[in-house]
Formats: sequence, structure tokens, C-alpha cells
Amino acid sequence: MRTLALLTLSLALLPSLLIAKGKPKRQTVTAPDAASVAALATANHFLRAWQTGDLETGLLLLTDAARHGSNDDNLRSYFSTPLLRAFEVHRGKQVRTGRYAFPVVLLETTDPSRAKRRYSEIIVMNTGSNDWAVDKLP
Repeated sequence: MRTLALLTLSLALLPSLLIAKGKPKRQTVTAPDAASVAALATANHFLRAWQTGDLETGLLLLTDAARHGSNDDNLRSYFSTPLLRAFEVHRGKQVRTGRYAFPVVLLETTDPSRAKRRYSEIIVMNTGSNDWAVDKLP
């Protein structure tokens, strides 16, 4: 009788044990440091300038190397706005001390029925005194 009760209890608990065992464990995510938050904020500000076609703000957020690496016509074209723009920024990583790379997806519509998606990366660097600037355009 006792064996039957134990067997019944085991069978009753088996589904809950299998479900509990099948659940993925939470991954431990480390808190971002202040530098990565500042770099991400700069990337967001720059991409917002791109989204709205704000050339002046975009230029202010570029490093000298990035600004001189592109001619004025290319930069104007880069910031000229199609009908609608959006962006997604994904989790970045520190590529060197004071430099962070963030994968981005740029979305644009040139007419109401067509949208294009472009995958790229934006690199932001510390230019000193906790000032951050975009060193590589997406």
C-alpha cells in the first residue's frame, strides 16, 4: 500500500519536475559601466540627428578623423532625410579602452510603400574629459 502511494505521488509530481527542469535559467547580466552608458547616449544622439536630418548636430558629434574622412557632399547626402527613418541599437561592446562598438539597424523609406533595412555598426570613442564622439558612421 505504501509503495502504491509513493508511486502515485511520484507520478503526480513528475510533470512539475519536468517543467521546472526545462525552464531556462536566468543569465546573470552585469550592470553597464558609466563609460558604456555615455557611449550609448552619444550613439543615440547621433542616430537621432541622422533620423531627423539634423546635419549640424550630426557634425558636432563626429570626431575630427570621422569628419575629415568624409567629404561635405557625402555628409550632406548621409543626413538628407527620406520620407521616414528609424534605427535600432543593439548591445555594444568595448573594443578598446575608451571605444565602444554598437551594432545598428538603419531603416528608411524612400516612398510610402518601400522600406529598406541596412545592418551596420557605429563606433563611439572617448575624446577626453568624458566627452564622447562618433568615430565611425554606420
